[in-house]
Amino acid sequence: MKNIIFIFGTRPEIIKLAPVILEMKKQPDKFNIILCNTEQQKELSNQTLKYFGLKADINLDCMRENQSLSEVQSRILTSLDEVYKERDIDGTIVQGDTMTVLCGALTSFYHKIPVFHVEAGLRSYDIYEPFPEEIFRQMTTRVAALHFAPTNVNKDALIKEGIKEEKIHVVGNTVIDALFCLSKEVIESSIDFYKGHGIEVNDKIVLITAHRRENHGERIDKIINAIAYLAKKYENHTFIIPVHPNPNVHDKIYSRLGNTSNIKLLPPLDYPNLVYLMENAKLILTDSGGIQEEAPSFACPTLVMRYETERKEGIDAGVSKLVGADYEKITAESERILSGTKAETRLSVKNPYGDGMASVRIVDIIEDYFSE
Repeated sequence: MKNIIFIFGTRPEIIKLAPVILEMKKQPDKFNIILCNTEQQKELSNQTLKYFGLKADINLDCMRENQSLSEVQSRILTSLDEVYKERDIDGTIVQGDTMTVLCGALTSFYHKIPVFHVEAGLRSYDIYEPFPEEIFRQMTTRVAALHFAPTNVNKDALIKEGIKEEKIHVVGNTVIDALFCLSKEVIESSIDFYKGHGIEVNDKIVLITAHRRENHGERIDKIINAIAYLAKKYENHTFIIPVHPNPNVHDKIYSRLGNTSNIKLLPPLDYPNLVYLMENAKLILTDSGGIQEEAPSFACPTLVMRYETERKEGIDAGVSKLVGADYEKITAESERILSGTKAETRLSVKNPYGDGMASVRIVDIIEDYFSE
C-alpha cells in the first residue's frame, strides 16, 4: 500500500482534486490517502471539502492578514516540512499553480518523494500574467515525476521545455469530472438559495468574478467602472458578483457597486451554487481560471478579464475572449452579447477541456507508476 498525500489550500484546487481523491479512495488496498489543507483560502476550502464529503486530515492554518508572498511561502514550507518529517509518504499530488502547489512540490522534492502534478503544462509565458501563478506552475514542472496535462497543447509546451514525453500524460481536465459529480437535485436546490437572497435566476443573468492579484489597484477600478456602466445600460439584467474576501477587492466593490439595485453582491459561493449560476448565466465576466474551463460545458459566452491566459484552448475554440481590465473592451464585448437574447448568444462549440474521465486515467497511471 502506498501513502499518497494530497496537498491543497484553495477552492479551485479542491474542486479539481476531489474527483481524483474519490477515485483513489475506491482502491483502499492500494492507496492510503492523506489530505492536507494549507488553508490558503480557509473558509472557502473547508466549505468545498464538505460538499464532496471530504475532510482534511491535516489543517495548517497558514494564512495571516496582509502577509507578503514571501511570508506565506515561508509559513507553508515550514509547516509542510513538519508534516513530511512525521509521516511515511510515497507520493505527493498537487494541482494547478497556487502558492500551496509550489510549496507542496518543493517540500516533496526536498524529501525525495515523487510529485504528481495535476493540470500540468499550462503556460502564458509572461511571468507577471498571471502573477505569481505563472512562475509557480513552471517551477512545479521542474520537480514533477508525472505531468497530467489537460490537453495536447499543454503536452507540447512541456516537451518544448525538455520534459520527457514518457512522463507526460494527456488526461483532460478534472474540473469537468467535478461537474459530473453534481446531481441534478443538488444543482436545483440552489434555486432556494437565490430566492433567499431576493434573486430571480432567469435568462438575463450576468455572473462576474474578479479577484486575481494582478487585477488589484487601478485594474480593479477599471473593471468596476465597466460593470457600473453595463448595469446602468442594461437595467433589466441582474449582475451577480460573488465578492472575494480580499480587502483589495472586497472594499472597492462594496463601496462602488453596493447601492445599485440590479447588482447583487454575495459572499463567496459554495460550489453547487456557483455551478448553478454558470449553467443559467447569459454572460460571464471573470478572471478565474476554473470558470474559463467550466463555462463551455454550459455554452455560456465568457469574457476573460486578463491580458494573458494559460488556457488558450478556450480562446482558440471561440468559447472565451480576452478583454483584460480594458474598460472599452469589457463594455463593447458585453454589449454585443447583452443586446441579443440568451438563445441567440449560446455557444455551439464542444468543451475543449475534457470528457469527465480524467480522474480515472490519473489514478490508473499512478498505479502503473508504482507497479513499475
